[in-house]
Amino acid sequence: MFRGKRALFDRLASVFDNALIDQRQTVAPIDWYRAPHGWAERTALYVSASEAMFTDAATKAIAAANLRPDEIDGLVFVSTTGISTPSIDARVAPRLGLRPDVRRVPLFGLGCAGGVTGLATAARLAQSEPGSHWLLVCVETCSISIRLDSDDPAAIVATALFGDGAAAAVVSTPKTSNGTEGLATIVGAGEKLWPDTLGIMGWRVEDPGLAVIFDRAIPPFVTSELAEAIDDILGQLNMTRSGIDRFCCHPGGTKVVEAIEQALKLGGGMLDLERQVLREHGNMSAPTVMFVLAGLIERGLPERVMMTAFGPGFTCAGLVLEQ
Repeated sequence: MFRGKRALFDRLASVFDNALIDQRQTVAPIDWYRAPHGWAERTALYVSASEAMFTDAATKAIAAANLRPDEIDGLVFVSTTGISTPSIDARVAPRLGLRPDVRRVPLFGLGCAGGVTGLATAARLAQSEPGSHWLLVCVETCSISIRLDSDDPAAIVATALFGDGAAAAVVSTPKTSNGTEGLATIVGAGEKLWPDTLGIMGWRVEDPGLAVIFDRAIPPFVTSELAEAIDDILGQLNMTRSGIDRFCCHPGGTKVVEAIEQALKLGGGMLDLERQVLREHGNMSAPTVMFVLAGLIERGLPERVMMTAFGPGFTCAGLVLEQ
């Protein structure tokens, strides 16, 4: 696949070993990645794959909330790995059975922070209209941007790290229409944007497609800055770290998980689900932290959980859930 680029293959091999990822899911068969593709082909795949993943994730989330599609009042759609106008939510809403007057809020550019920020946005919108039901859907097709034509170190890391995925949830106030309580209550959220950090994470728009921006400074930046950012967000909610029973973190990579543990002084094994999601799915960008949350719910959600994720900006997003 690397067209005889032995040196590039040797560099990739060690990155794959260090990523500690056993499997990933991609929207195209492996042979698709062997051939060159331009913007038109990549966009067509993004649209078709995102429509399918959106439909599947949204259908499951609505059913899990014991709602009908026509009971959804609004939806927040998060995606940063492709471009579509009309947005994917507009393409899919009619076939899902959503009402023609459903409010749509598509969010672009949030990257890995999109799961937390999208959930917080849905919560604020639901809170502004008591009794309403908002559907959050995160869809990312990171693998479409894998660039085997590039020997940029960031592109090499992306080749070993990225996977595709989708996640969805329903946020309602104050109760679902059938009178049952939800899985948890969102009690607050916040963000921290650091100045002069645009070059740490993001995309460059190039021919023949998006090119990833990953700075090697991400793990040390997390180690040095995360604790203060989390404390600031919690302080705005009149909370402290000591009151959090479990952090639910976006596992951007093994080094990032280690940096989070070091910054927040978490004991070994505390972020076991984060490592499991990374091992089984890779970094799917925005949906990844939702996969970790799903694992916590299945295991038994602790009384107070704080979700955290980093994204382009450079940004830290945080959200607190209570049982």
